[in-house]
Amino acid sequence: MNGEHSAVFTVSDVNSLIRDLFDGAFQPLWVTGEVGNLTIHRSGHVYMTLKDASSQLRAVYFGGAAVCSAMKLREGMKVEAFGKLSVYSPRGEYQLVVRTIRPFGLGDLQLKFEELKKRLSEEGLFDEARKKPVPFLPRRIAVVTSTEGAALHDFLRISLARFPGLHIRIVPAPVQGKAAAPKLAEALRIINRECAADVIVLTRGGGSLEDLWPFNEEVLARAIAESVIPVVSAVGHEIDFTISDFVADLRAPTPSGAAEMIVPEFEALKESVDSFSSRLRTTALLQWEQARTRVENACRSRAFLDLSYQLDELTQRLDRDLTDAEDALERSVERAERSLDRTLAELEAYSPFGVLKRGYAVVTGSGGHVVSSLRDAVPGQEVSVRISDGSFTARVESTGAPE
Repeated sequence: MNGEHSAVFTVSDVNSLIRDLFDGAFQPLWVTGEVGNLTIHRSGHVYMTLKDASSQLRAVYFGGAAVCSAMKLREGMKVEAFGKLSVYSPRGEYQLVVRTIRPFGLGDLQLKFEELKKRLSEEGLFDEARKKPVPFLPRRIAVVTSTEGAALHDFLRISLARFPGLHIRIVPAPVQGKAAAPKLAEALRIINRECAADVIVLTRGGGSLEDLWPFNEEVLARAIAESVIPVVSAVGHEIDFTISDFVADLRAPTPSGAAEMIVPEFEALKESVDSFSSRLRTTALLQWEQARTRVENACRSRAFLDLSYQLDELTQRLDRDLTDAEDALERSVERAERSLDRTLAELEAYSPFGVLKRGYAVVTGSGGHVVSSLRDAVPGQEVSVRISDGSFTARVESTGAPE
């Protein structure tokens, strides 16, 4: 019989062969169709069926949950999906492995969104490390939005209800149309130059992808990234995601949500402060009482009493030592005075003037030199005679040797 000696394949082998044929035969391609059987798995993968009037094709978008949520993918929606045909071996089914998906008719905008998002992400503009913290209680809030939209009304209503009297500056700017993105970017730069706020809220209400497109423009993304002041992006509804949301320091789901996120409730804040003050007083009093009790217990302890006795003994010993030192010093002074008196007496005794008191005199010539020899005395010479209590002048009448 024909084929008796042919190779026998398992089902897995056959499916693998078909998968290899698919992988080699088909290049990535665009497929358009209507979405059906849509499932967004918690793993982040998206499963669906693409169909037209007469056929259907299974499709899987690995990790595409965020993109599909941003574009509001739903059943019955017509889309364009770009991907590669492949075989899912366990079931023997072929499917489209999606790489990019966009709404039919708005494909160019969605593609621009994905391309800009990827480029800015690679630059690091979405990194959490570069995002600035929003102040806990901003004193000045600048709101950049249209004065005609509901977004401003919602933000003001919630903010002032939570914290009456809060300083809010409104910076008008268009939020739709081709001129909107440059105007919004310039508003951010003006606020930064004037240092006119502690936080900036960039907001508008919901709308279609085209309506929200100014918030997907690169010029606005750059202005947000360059802002020194923290920027909160509150654009559209909770399911709407824009480039501004990714670049901003904080994303709020709605304008009202932005107010709730950055403006604390005054009454709750006041209660917290009062509660903290009360706990602080209670803690301080408790610590004071504990310290006082420890001191009292220490004063009553034997160690403290022994220390007190030792201190008294040391004080008495110090008093005795001081008294002894004073007595010794007084005796030393008396001895020094007596020694000084003796020395002065000796000096007086040996002083030439002390000799004069014993009847001697000092004779000096006209030049003031002492006449100590007959050679120094000339008859007729006037001399000065110094005695113990004064001096007088005399004349030499004659000279002669002692008898």
